[in-house]
Amino acid sequence: MPTWLGRTAAAVTLTSVALTSSPGAAVAAPSPAKARAKLVKLNEQADQVVERYNQATETYKNARKKYDALDAELGRKDVRADTLRQDLVRVAVGGYQAGLFTGWEQFPGQGDPEAILGGLASLQQMAQLRAAKVRAYEAATKELRDRRDEAKTVLAEAESARDKVRDDKAEVEKLIDEQTRLLRRLGTFKTGDTGSPGIPYTGPASGNARTALRFAFAQVGKPYRYGGTGPGSYDCSGLIQAAWRAAGVQLPRTTWLQWSWGAGRRVPLDQLEPGDLLFSKGLGHMGMYAGNGKMVHAPQTGDVIKVVDLDDYWRNRLAGAVRP
Repeated sequence: MPTWLGRTAAAVTLTSVALTSSPGAAVAAPSPAKARAKLVKLNEQADQVVERYNQATETYKNARKKYDALDAELGRKDVRADTLRQDLVRVAVGGYQAGLFTGWEQFPGQGDPEAILGGLASLQQMAQLRAAKVRAYEAATKELRDRRDEAKTVLAEAESARDKVRDDKAEVEKLIDEQTRLLRRLGTFKTGDTGSPGIPYTGPASGNARTALRFAFAQVGKPYRYGGTGPGSYDCSGLIQAAWRAAGVQLPRTTWLQWSWGAGRRVPLDQLEPGDLLFSKGLGHMGMYAGNGKMVHAPQTGDVIKVVDLDDYWRNRLAGAVRP
């Protein structure tokens, strides 16, 4: 190879290496600052989608529960209708055997007026009995048909909700994959410990609020998982629901429903008490006020249940509070 050709090839190679390794190259990874900024947007987006997923899941569960109850009731109604149907057949057979369906020609030949009147009375009673059985059967079967139509409607709603869950689940998992990649790139991904013993609560709460906070603090260190309701992992509303359930208060499942449930229990953010529920703007996230300017919550994918300061960042994100 000529000397000048070798020098040219070496120069091209060095230039290529310099371009591909340059900080400004197109293939370079985003800076940590840009990655964190993107992660914040992803977290906010994921919060909203996770809540939609939770809501769709609850809609499906409730619709399915209602359908199953209706289906069981339909089974009982079917048994009742069969019983009435058999009674109706027995009355019809009895009426036929007594002459109810054979006309009146048998009575003139009997000659005894009292016997004739007695026979007529018996036939009238049988006719009334038959009519009552028919009415009962028709009422039962009409109700059965109405309930069956209602059950079909409920089932259609359940199937629609199930499809919604499936769509939302796919979107959630896509967002989670992207969050995970960014967190691992930043070296901040936390797997958590599903068996974490948590930490003791030593704050100022009392009564059932203290019970709820002791439960929530006992979950510290466990991983966040969307749709999680415990015991090894939780999402934000799942943690709060479980904590207050331990204190004897039944909260709805999702953040949106908990906010709606608390419509008459709202409290100003400058009058917080331990145990109050804290909701982010857009209702995509929530936590519980622990007292002393702190909040316990299940943050997002790649993080663990933790206690944080209600600093300016968090206070600017809050939409309001509810006192159970």
